[in-house]
Parts: sequence; C-alpha cells; structure tokens
Amino acid sequence: MDSRVLSVTELNNHIKTMLDGDSLLAGIAVFGELSNYKIYPSGHHYFTLKDAESSLRCVMFKGSASKLRFTPENGMSVTAVGRVTVYPRDGAYQLYCSDLMPEGMGALHVAFEQLKDKLSKEGLFDPAHKKPIPRYPDTIAVVTSSAGAAVRDIIRVLGKRWPMSKVVVLPVRVQGEEAPPEIAGAIRYANKYQVGDLIITGRGGGSIEDLWAFNDERVARAIYESDIPVISAVGHEPDITISDYVADLRAATPSNAAELAVPDQSELRESLYAFRIRTGQAMGKKLSQLKARVEDLSSRRVMQAPTAYVDQKRMELDRSAIALSSSYERLLSEKKHEFVRLTASLEALSPLKVLSRGYSVVTDAGGRTLSDSASANIGDSVKVSLSKGALMCRVDEVIIGGN
Repeated sequence: MDSRVLSVTELNNHIKTMLDGDSLLAGIAVFGELSNYKIYPSGHHYFTLKDAESSLRCVMFKGSASKLRFTPENGMSVTAVGRVTVYPRDGAYQLYCSDLMPEGMGALHVAFEQLKDKLSKEGLFDPAHKKPIPRYPDTIAVVTSSAGAAVRDIIRVLGKRWPMSKVVVLPVRVQGEEAPPEIAGAIRYANKYQVGDLIITGRGGGSIEDLWAFNDERVARAIYESDIPVISAVGHEPDITISDYVADLRAATPSNAAELAVPDQSELRESLYAFRIRTGQAMGKKLSQLKARVEDLSSRRVMQAPTAYVDQKRMELDRSAIALSSSYERLLSEKKHEFVRLTASLEALSPLKVLSRGYSVVTDAGGRTLSDSASANIGDSVKVSLSKGALMCRVDEVIIGGN
C-alpha cells in the first residue's frame, strides 16, 4: 500500500485543518467539572474539564478571561463555550474557551455570592463599622448619573423636605465597564476634598447587569473606606447589591435615600408648634402654681404683722429664761444642802475631831500608824500627834496587851 510519509508537524497541521473545518467543533458548548484550574502570570487560564469517564484540556486566553463575572473554582460545574482544535507543537487537541457559565445560577449571581462571601469574611459588612447618619446635614454629595431619573428624584425630595441642605452632584456613569472606577473615584474625591458631610450613591432600577457597577469590589471598598457616611440607593426595593451591604445605611430607592438623609421640614415645624403649645401650657400651669403660693404666703399672719412673730418669740424667750433661772436656783439650793450634809459626814470621820477630844495618833519613824504595842521596840522613836502639835518620844518600855 502506497502511503505518503509526513512529518510530525505536517500531520499535526493536517489534523488541525480538519478540526478547524468542522462546523460542530468551531462553536461548541461542553458541560463538565473544573479541575486543575490555574491562572498564569500572562493572564491566561488553563484547566481541565472532566466528567465521570473522560477529561478535556482547556485554555481561556486573557482577553476572554477578563470578561468573566465570577471566579472559577475547582469542582465547579460549568458549561464551557468555545472551539476545539489542535495545538501543533504538542499534537494534543484542546478546547479554546471564549466563555464559562456556571451551572444553576448565572455567572453574575455566582460572582455576587463570591464577592459577598469574601467581603463579609473581611468584615466590610460589620455593623460596628457603620457610621451614624448626620441628623441635619449641611451639604449632601450625590454620586450618580447626572442624566438619570435618580438624581432628579433625589434633588426633588431633598428640596421639598429640607431645602436648607446644599446638594452637590458628582456625575458618574452608573452602567458599563467605566462605571465602577468612576463611582469609586467620586467617593474618594468627596472624602479628599470634604465635599459634603453625607454621600448618597446609587441609580434607578434595572436588570442585574444594569446594576452591576454597584456589585463591583472597587466600589464596595471605596464605600467602606469613606470617612463620610454613605447611603446606598440602588434600584428598587427588592434589588440588593454589595454596596447596600457595605454602606452605612441602605435605602430602598433613590427617593427613599433622600427621605432618610434629611428630616421633613413640615413634620419638624409641626413638632415645634406642638412643643410651643406644650411649653406654653406648662409655663401657664407653673405660673398658676406660683401665684397660688404667693397668695398663700401673703395671707399668713407673719406677712401681715411681721413683728408679731418676733414678739411671740421674745415672750417665749422670757418664759424660758425664767424657767431656767428657777431651775438653776432650785438645783443650787439642792446642791448646797448636799454639800452641807457631806461636809458634816466628812467632819465626823475626820481624825482631827478625834484628836480634839483628847486622843492622839502614834506613828513610827516611817510614818506608819501604830495601833499595837507589839509593833514597836524599845529605843524606837515615835511621833505622837495631838490636837495641837506633836511630841517626839522614845520607847522605854513595851507593854504587850491590856492598857
């Protein structure tokens, strides 16, 4: 059998031409599970798409990969769209992907949940980081499209509710690839130059694709890093974006954001009027109470005859002085009688009284009283105290017992 001898390159190029000419392989969608997913420094994505029995090598170049809304992960079930051809250098066929679509939810929903989970773990949604909204903002910076209905609604509601606040519009695109960096840049600009003391950012309703700029990580981090409180007002009430989670306050709509940003002057005026009425009533009641008190005091005797009180107290003082003097005289008399009685008792017990009747007191040289002759010895000096004077004697004889 005659056959042409081909080089490896010729064979691989021939097979590549055959595959490239197959219309089925030129635009095909393949379902499988991601495996060995790697992103090279070049920005190209390389991975394997597999099922229970087979695997397929795949590549997604940087241009296509940059358009992905979600982050592909190993084990994720996806549908890969692209073309099958041969890479001549390796002689292996592979799928050149132009898009990846996750199973179940769309790519945007997957990207939303991935970013939400990431930022939540970093603490960007933590209530402790939320800043209070100023009660009476002086200047409000509005970051939105200058041509949309949202900015008109915000300005209209702010002007009606609280025209004292100044409104500064920082116009940005709110849709498309250029929107996220513009929104984030406007928020940072407002902080750098202190454009206002409150920021409202958002846009009117639309599809998830229309609102996607407010699901961008750059916008979320700009809101989180803002020193100025931020109200997020994106879409309609059912619409939830990443910006809503990060912002200090979430509004259901742009109009609702304006309502939350400032008080209602009509309600405040009514409150002030009611407060004035209550204050007047309270003051009237207090004045009536004070008037009644003054009338009560003025009718009292002390006010009608001021010296009567002093005269009454003077008489009471005189009576007290008399009573005190009588008590003093009585107590003094009692004490005098007691003194006389005690003096008589002391005189009756005084040894001087005994001596005045002819008795004497004998003491030895140490001053001790001798009551027993046995306490003295012959030759001792003793002192004999008399009623008048004393005698110094020497013992010549000691008589024991008797007189």
